[in-house]
Amino acid sequence: MKIEQKTINTIRMLAAEAVQQANSGHPGLPLGSAPMAYTLWANMAHNPKNPKWENRDRFILSAGHGSALLYSLLHVFNYGLTVEDLKNFRQEGSLTPGHPEYGHTAGVEATTGPLGQGIAMAVGMAMAERHLAAEFNKEGYPVVDHYTYTLVGDGCLMEGISYEAAALAGTLKLGKLIVLYDSNNITIEGNTDIAFKEDVRARFEAQGFETFFVEDGNDVEAILKALEAAKANLDKPSFIEIKTQIGYGCPKKQGKAAAHGEPLGVDNLAEMRAFLAHHEEAFFVEEEVKAHIANLNNQGEAKEEAWNKLFAQYAKMYPELAKKWDAWHAKEEINLDMYEKYTDVSKKMATRIASFEVINQMADRVDNMIGGSADLAPSTKTYMNGKGDFSSEDYTGRNLHFGIREHAMGAIANGIALHGGLKTFCSTFFVFSDYMKNPMRLAALMGLPVTYVLTHDSIGVGEDGPTHQPIEQLAMLRSTPNLVTFRPADAKETVAAWEYALNSKTEPVAIVLSRQDLPFLEKTGEEAKKGAYVVGDISPEDADILLMATGSEVHLVTEAAKALMVEGVKAAAISMASIDVFEKQSKEYKESILPSHKVKRIAIEAASSFGWHKYTGFEGKVIALDTFGESAPAGLIFKKKGFTVENVINEAKSILNV
Repeated sequence: MKIEQKTINTIRMLAAEAVQQANSGHPGLPLGSAPMAYTLWANMAHNPKNPKWENRDRFILSAGHGSALLYSLLHVFNYGLTVEDLKNFRQEGSLTPGHPEYGHTAGVEATTGPLGQGIAMAVGMAMAERHLAAEFNKEGYPVVDHYTYTLVGDGCLMEGISYEAAALAGTLKLGKLIVLYDSNNITIEGNTDIAFKEDVRARFEAQGFETFFVEDGNDVEAILKALEAAKANLDKPSFIEIKTQIGYGCPKKQGKAAAHGEPLGVDNLAEMRAFLAHHEEAFFVEEEVKAHIANLNNQGEAKEEAWNKLFAQYAKMYPELAKKWDAWHAKEEINLDMYEKYTDVSKKMATRIASFEVINQMADRVDNMIGGSADLAPSTKTYMNGKGDFSSEDYTGRNLHFGIREHAMGAIANGIALHGGLKTFCSTFFVFSDYMKNPMRLAALMGLPVTYVLTHDSIGVGEDGPTHQPIEQLAMLRSTPNLVTFRPADAKETVAAWEYALNSKTEPVAIVLSRQDLPFLEKTGEEAKKGAYVVGDISPEDADILLMATGSEVHLVTEAAKALMVEGVKAAAISMASIDVFEKQSKEYKESILPSHKVKRIAIEAASSFGWHKYTGFEGKVIALDTFGESAPAGLIFKKKGFTVENVINEAKSILNV
């Protein structure tokens, strides 16, 4: 048996044994895809001794349920996963969780759970590679010169996000993106013909990919030939359909849905060992296989050493670019110094306009920031003036045009952040954040500092009506662990939100902004980065009642507090710019803002009341929206729904019985 086949069979057996040991998992994809995965990894530019080498090829297992394949590869290729790690597959605290988790296991490039997210993140990584190559490469010095590979299954390609991401990849001619399609015609419910009969290659051709077909998924030579041809075409992304048998090597289950998502069973494993002529000992890797992999890894190490020498010469030839490279890969503190610009309390400005001004000042100072919107830059105010448009004609452009593709946009932003070297943001109307829920959740799970600019934040959208007026979305974002949400009250708080986002290391940040003008407030400012703070003249400790608000409602509580003071009522006005950040503060600070013995409280927000009762308690009141909005001028709706100074005053008096 050839050493290549022995190695492939070893990868197959390790994956099947891990699933059997756990009595849980998906052996079908690893068994069918092992030949393509091995062929790719044997020829990729990667170095297990340095999994974070900047110019490595990226591999994303989009079909993340087949994680046992990735863990077997990481073990065989000596990325640090041990036999014990494989035996602890899917167990508490292990390095081999049910789906790959970025930052948890060395060599895992992305957390891929929901199908289709991986291919979209791969598009983001390929976009990052193109931008960095355009910025840094010089003739004779291709310091950014790597490929992005993703392995997808039928499930990934049924999900709509894959259509969105592939369409953009084709439009942008991302020639270093290569998609390997594990085409086995089987999903959980059986043959894909029950729901999926499209010509997939024709679809990708229509989207601008060069396509290839490998008839036999066990034919390593044919797979390698397709890979080499795909790599040679730098004018188009590539799609390689490889026909496989799910569960290959398990005679009684191969080609059947039963191989997809359940252990094969002890007897079937025994038959599989015989079929593959594999060693009888479980989790066994022959010395011959180890030596073969060591040779491959030496080649990978040599590739990095050659790159290191190239970069050292590059640094001598282009010292300013080398200095910029280091800066782009560092994480330095960023302060925008813009608060004084917005101190004239006679002025008003929509926070989306304030954000636009921040973005354009930031664009000059943070030159590795790229971002854009889902065809909404004129409305979300996210265009970076003079920074060019990222396109197949000019990859140096920093304005990204995602098209009307929110699902893919969020995942592509994750891919850009995962790649390294760049900061990124994406933008849409707040109500459409629903379309980005999966990638936003994954960004939070991975600890990626992606910034989301979400505008038209309330019933202030007005005439567009309830379909465009977000009600429950703030509660959705705030309930997501490790996702920070800011709803600024004015321009100064918008600056604070952006500074927080720019300096975030491990949290994605959503900045939720108004369409309508909001007044500049006297006491707002950098303290918004604490999440909540006093924006009136009365301290919480001295107050008869606490008035809390976010965003467009903060000016209501500041004005109500002043009016109540005239009537002898002491009201503390508090901006809750970010509940998530406030919850991170010390007990002492939180007690200073919301003293526990001050039980007379009102919270006001033009969104769902969900979550606010934690702060208002039994004796408090929440003025909020627990119905959808309506199509009418914004001012009329705000008044109708009780978002007025007069209503805040009346509710305060009612609580205080005055």
